[in-house]
Amino acid sequence: MQAKEYALNLAQKAKKTVRTLTNLKTDIKNKTLLRTAELLLERKEEIIAENKKDLENAEKKGYSKALLDRLALDEKRIKQMVQVLKDVAALPDPVGEIVNMWTRPNGLKVGQMRVPLGVILIIYEARPNVTIEAASLCMKSSNAVILKGGSETINSNRILVDIIKQACRETCFPEDAVMFVDTTDRSVVNELLKLEGLIDVAIPRGGESLIRAVAENSKIPVIKHYKGVCNLYIDDEADMEKALNIAYNAKVQRPSVCNAIENLVVHRSIADRFLPEIAYYYGKAGVEMRCDEYSYNLLINHPKAKDTEIVPVKEEDYYEEFLDLIIAVKVVDSLDEAIDFIEKYGSHHSDAIVTENYTKGMKFIQEVDSAAVYINASTRFTDGNEFGLGAEMGISTDKIHARGPMALKELTIPKFIVFGDGQLRENIGIPKDEEIKINTESCNLK
Repeated sequence: MQAKEYALNLAQKAKKTVRTLTNLKTDIKNKTLLRTAELLLERKEEIIAENKKDLENAEKKGYSKALLDRLALDEKRIKQMVQVLKDVAALPDPVGEIVNMWTRPNGLKVGQMRVPLGVILIIYEARPNVTIEAASLCMKSSNAVILKGGSETINSNRILVDIIKQACRETCFPEDAVMFVDTTDRSVVNELLKLEGLIDVAIPRGGESLIRAVAENSKIPVIKHYKGVCNLYIDDEADMEKALNIAYNAKVQRPSVCNAIENLVVHRSIADRFLPEIAYYYGKAGVEMRCDEYSYNLLINHPKAKDTEIVPVKEEDYYEEFLDLIIAVKVVDSLDEAIDFIEKYGSHHSDAIVTENYTKGMKFIQEVDSAAVYINASTRFTDGNEFGLGAEMGISTDKIHARGPMALKELTIPKFIVFGDGQLRENIGIPKDEEIKINTESCNLK
């Protein structure tokens, strides 16, 4: 089947389910999610076996350890996917929710009601757990979804979608509401992006090159989830213990994800105390520190940094999403300089300040223009599940209705609903000298 025909077939099948999904009862949606959770456990050996194929192929291609980590599915991660399904099932159903209602002077009642977006195309790389997260959120929010994972996880994604579809069949959920691009032919994506009218929105989730390619080639609206160049600023009034723990966690706990920090910004007056200490702990974790002139001169011969790789930073490093045990360091003279740095080099994803000064913390929150801004906490919490949203489609860095973790409510949009009792604009109706005639026979009126 040609790419154009293949893409059209997927989109048409998904589109046909839209009206059914809109009227689907919450109970059926929840049953399908919970049955999927059960099947993940029942078929976990199959999942691990298929994932092993992807890992072996990735190793042959020389993928980095960080990327291999993103690809891997083990029993722990399968249990995490099970929990995501249970969490999403437990959330209130946003579809049909009346979010506003007011009465106009003429008696019209005007309100807004949440409705699904329609058909969503999500294009993602590496992490197969996104298949479960994206599908579960779309199913609960009554959206049809077309899943396009990366070629590196084709086997893992295929088995996960097979499990979802089995759950759909067993619970009377429309099976075609979850469609899967079961091919590594890249031209299919380009054809899908042309299907304006069949697909309502595209969500790319992955590297910057993928997102830019989708945004530039799509004829349908795109919600962008750009790279995570996250910054942590250590203020001169920071608590040292908090600063060290947060800086360590935000870089080391899982460096291969978008909410890990890539730039460490430190106030000059605390740098001599803080940087050697964090260099010691980073060294033990295998973190390479790319340092500006001040921090390089401070650390290159410092005994606490003897086991840490210290190299001079290049300006382009500050723009880089390393997704690895690498961090760029910048020493600044003020909070304003730190905010300017974040504005220039960050990606408006997640940024944090460590400070005990309330006024500085609030200034940071107000002036740093990012999807998530923190005071005294690790940026690693920017995640739909960690925020209590069940799961996420990704972290939107767009300034639209969806910004930050894109979860259930962000997969719906308000439409206006109006209740009247014969109101007319400017009270202009049939002229009073004209008789309104009603054919009672054709209307079955007596």
